[in-house]
Amino acid sequence: MSETIARAASSAAVPILGGLSAVAERYDLILCDVWGVLHDGTRAHAGAGEALIRFRTLPEDGRRRRVILVSNAPRPWAGVRTILDGYGVPREAYDAILTSGDLTRRLIAEHPGERIHHLGPERDATIFDGLDIHLVAAGEADRVVCTGLFDDTTETAEDYRETLAGFRARAVPMICANPDLVVEREKKLIPCAGLIAQAYAEIGGAVTYAGKPYRPVYEGALAMAAELDGGSAPDVARVLAVGDALRTDIAGAAAYGIPNLLVARGIHAEELGVLAEHDTLGEVSEWLARQEVRPDAVIERLIW
Repeated sequence: MSETIARAASSAAVPILGGLSAVAERYDLILCDVWGVLHDGTRAHAGAGEALIRFRTLPEDGRRRRVILVSNAPRPWAGVRTILDGYGVPREAYDAILTSGDLTRRLIAEHPGERIHHLGPERDATIFDGLDIHLVAAGEADRVVCTGLFDDTTETAEDYRETLAGFRARAVPMICANPDLVVEREKKLIPCAGLIAQAYAEIGGAVTYAGKPYRPVYEGALAMAAELDGGSAPDVARVLAVGDALRTDIAGAAAYGIPNLLVARGIHAEELGVLAEHDTLGEVSEWLARQEVRPDAVIERLIW
C-alpha cells in the first residue's frame, strides 16, 4: 500500500489525490472499473485513458506494470472492448478485460442442458453464445439469468414484481449478471440488474451474483494478471483498485485487502457536489463518515 494511501487508513481524513502519478510507482497492477471511470456511457474520459497508458509505460525500474479492466457489464469481454473502441478508449490503456458476463458464463456452464430464462434486454444476449442451454419462457425456466431491465430509461424494479413473484413461487434460482444498482449515463443514474436481484432476494429468492464486490471476480482478475506474467502471482499490496462505486468497487477491494481509490465524478457525484464541470471536490470526510465503507483515497477524476 502506498505511504499516501496508508495514512488514510489510520487517520480520520481520506486523502484527495491530484492525480494517479502521486501513487503510481507503488503499484504493479491496477484493477480499473470501466463505466464511470473510463467513460460515462456515451464517450470516453480522455484523461483516464491517458493516465492508464502512462502507468503502463512508467520508466523502466525492473517492474512490469499491468492494467486489467474489471467491469460489471453483463456481456463477454470482447463486447465490452468493442464498446470501448467506439467511445474512444485506447486499447493501449489496458492489458485485459474481465467482466461479470464472463463470470456469468462460467456459472451457466456448470449446468449444461439447463432451461434458462433471460431477464434483460436483447443487446445482452451474447452472454449465452455457444453455451449448452435452452432459452425458454419465464414459466418454463430452471434458472433465470438477469442482465438488466428491458428498458432502463422508463422501468424500475417495481415493474418486475409479478414476474419475480412467479419465479419465487417455483423456487427458481437467479444469476445476477451485473450486481450494480445504478450506473451514470450523461449525468443521469440508470438502474441495473442489481436492483432486480435485490428485489428478488427481498422476497426470498435465491440469487448468485457475478462480479464486484464479490470475491471470485478479484480471484479471477489476479489469476489473469498472473497468466499475463508467466504465472507470477501479483503481490496484493502492490495492486490498486480504482472505481466510482462504494458498494461494489471500494467495498469489494477492501474486503479482499486491495488498496483502493474512489473516483468522485461517477455515481456519487451528486452526493459529493461535483455534478457541474466547474464544481471542485471539497471536504469529503463528513460524507464518507456516514458510509459503511471508506476508500483509501479519493480522486476527482482518474487523471495522471
